[in-house]
Amino acid sequence: MMHEVQVPQIGESISSGILATWLKKDGDSVDEGEELFELETDKATMSVPSPAAGVLSTSAAEGEEVQVGQTVAKIETEAAPKPKESDTEVPKADSKPEAEAPAEEPQAEADSTTLSPAVRRIVAEHNLDAARIKGSGKDGRLTKEDALKAASEQGASGSTAPASEAAGPPKAAPDASSSGGGARASATDAASSAAERQTRKPMSNLRKRIATNLVSSKQSSAHLTTFNEVDMSRVMELRTNHKTEFEKRFDVKLGFMSFFVSAAVHALQSYPEVNAFIDGEDILYNNYYHVGVALSSEKGLITPVVKDADTKSFADIEAEILSFISRAASKKIKPDELSGGTFTISNGGVFGSMLSTPIPSPPQSAVLGMHSIQKRAVVVDDEVVIRPMMYLALTYDHRIVDGREAIGFLNTIKKAVEDPSRLLLGL
Repeated sequence: MMHEVQVPQIGESISSGILATWLKKDGDSVDEGEELFELETDKATMSVPSPAAGVLSTSAAEGEEVQVGQTVAKIETEAAPKPKESDTEVPKADSKPEAEAPAEEPQAEADSTTLSPAVRRIVAEHNLDAARIKGSGKDGRLTKEDALKAASEQGASGSTAPASEAAGPPKAAPDASSSGGGARASATDAASSAAERQTRKPMSNLRKRIATNLVSSKQSSAHLTTFNEVDMSRVMELRTNHKTEFEKRFDVKLGFMSFFVSAAVHALQSYPEVNAFIDGEDILYNNYYHVGVALSSEKGLITPVVKDADTKSFADIEAEILSFISRAASKKIKPDELSGGTFTISNGGVFGSMLSTPIPSPPQSAVLGMHSIQKRAVVVDDEVVIRPMMYLALTYDHRIVDGREAIGFLNTIKKAVEDPSRLLLGL
């Protein structure tokens, strides 16, 4: 029986993606649920599992744009694995004994049958010797970047011959009549050296999307950033006193983010302009609270959204954020989970940032920046004391939010975090 492998539905507003990498090769045996390929969209990269167990037959190449519902492979459930060429190859009658075989054999990853279409094209266009290119992919396979790097180095050296042939026998020192050749050799060496000092890689769709959004945000909005600082003593004390019982009961650790998400919702309810969007010449007020939490991934910054955060407990928020982190690492986060936010929180403090001015993601009007907690001398009741302090930064669109609302918003968060009981009382 033949099972089609189709590009799954990956989001309400997403109709296509890039087949980034085949995790299994054509002819491989696969199990049901085993990851077949990585699909990259402008929001995230996700792994697509096999719908059945059997032998894989691919019909789409790496780097190809594919549509939702498109068949990119088939699974033959009754077929046996395809034998490798090495298993079926019959020695020729006039072949030399094994002892007389060349000492150096081509690497397995250099076999043209194992190269992806993109790599084969680059190898053919630049007349490369695939056997001499060191692969950096899985199991030593050649990647597109490996081929491009080899082509760049070959172009700099100006030769298409293998390195052993291009080197040739040692040459005598040039005389005056060969000075032109020496100059050309120096230029070639300089070009080769320059090529080795740079590496060119194509931007991922996610990185392109991030760049487009941020540039658009800066060009179309009037950004302004205001700052405040918050004393984290009460929150840290509360966590110390209750973290063991909290984790035992809810099976999740009590972190700082749940306090800030809850405090942000509280402040958004008091200052609805911060939770609103500009739509043409209108202001669209959102009566719900979808809080994005910026996370760093190997592909770039992603911002999964805690939907209806006003209805969720601290444990719910912590569990959801932990789920985002683990699924982003395993490329199982869904694009729909990365859209729909009305406000965003970015925690640069986890990387040691002391102060920053984050950029809102359109169409959102504001973003809150958290930073590292540092012990500083502050004045409390006319006394200098040491307290764990954190700077907060709110970047907002001045077209919709005025300084009064921005400062009031930050003060509301400050009061809620410095006295968490206010969150319970709705003050």
